[in-house]
Amino acid sequence: MIRETSAVKFRQNLGDMLNQVQYRHDSIVINKDGKPVAALVDAHLFERIRRMQGRFDALASRLEEGFAEMPETDGMAEIDAAVDAERRESTTR
Repeated sequence: MIRETSAVKFRQNLGDMLNQVQYRHDSIVINKDGKPVAALVDAHLFERIRRMQGRFDALASRLEEGFAEMPETDGMAEIDAAVDAERRESTTR
């Protein structure tokens, strides 16, 4: 479950919130002045996010290299078309 709390309440209830994340695998979004500024997540989830970020960065670099000689508007149009085609295909499966 994802919960939201203010930074003040987070400071006041840090131990309880750590337990919620550790044992119940909840996530907590911490708001400051009503805006989200941080999140407390389970360490396993954080590790998965880090691995996904690494894979995303590698993929983005490969795409950038592959489209380096192409004008940006043409490259974005080609990427958008590929994404649209994949989405259409995944809805028919």
